[in-house]
Amino acid sequence: MNTSVRYLALLACLAWSILPSAVAAENPDGPSGGFDAELAAELGADDYGMRRYVLVMLYAGENTDQDPEAAMALQQGHMANIRRLADEGVLVLAGPFIEGGDLRGAFVFAVDSVEAARELTASDPAIEAGRLQAEFHPWYASAALMQLGEVHARIARKQP
Repeated sequence: MNTSVRYLALLACLAWSILPSAVAAENPDGPSGGFDAELAAELGADDYGMRRYVLVMLYAGENTDQDPEAAMALQQGHMANIRRLADEGVLVLAGPFIEGGDLRGAFVFAVDSVEAARELTASDPAIEAGRLQAEFHPWYASAALMQLGEVHARIARKQP
């Protein structure tokens, strides 16, 4: 099994693991009896509390031979772009893989189409420079991910 497929399987398991075990029960008030229609609408949730996203796997690109100063400038631009997209509410999750190798990181965009995610990803200086390349996957997961940024802001002492 290639690395990308393993990570996709892991993310799928994580997405389903945060759902209550009672999801299968059809309760008009939700599985726990505390359905919040206003929150569901705000997060773009369907009847199962889920929504569409696009998962982007980031790999080392063809152009990784920049001098250290240029590489640092690209990384700073990459991080600024991540913050901008998160502030706009379209990037709900981003992070690097820490094991090294060609698989460098992942984005999860709250968009309905791969085309929309491609357009957003194209604004990344590391993608533009060819330092990173992207692989796109439509994904269906908990709408609760939309609150991840808010929670993260409350627990992070520093920003990268």
